[in-house]
Amino acid sequence: QVQLVESGGGSVQAGGSLRLSCVASGRTVSNYAIGWIRQGPGQERGLVAAISPNGGSTFYATSVKGRFTISRDNAKNTVYLQMSSLKPEDTADYYCAADTSPPALASEWDYWGQGTQVTVSS
Repeated sequence: QVQLVESGGGSVQAGGSLRLSCVASGRTVSNYAIGWIRQGPGQERGLVAAISPNGGSTFYATSVKGRFTISRDNAKNTVYLQMSSLKPEDTADYYCAADTSPPALASEWDYWGQGTQVTVSS
């Protein structure tokens, strides 16, 4: 089992920044890829960013590329999502998820945190 706890969400005006954190515990966390997945109002969950177990490889959804940065500190069992130039359409519940082999569908990651809410006002 892997336990994930997110923090750092909140309300911000468009153009602002937030940094989300995901603290992991349980099995050897450094063996897991970590993804940030969001679900906006009336929308399906979608993968925003992901990072490989050793941090050497990252993925970003087109909608956030150049604005969001994912990173991890395995010594602290923590993954970060730095979000800049936020837009109202970034408003969503943000979840971190873990999997040894990231699935094609965002909803199929093995382990999930409880989520943190991000609200961006115009």
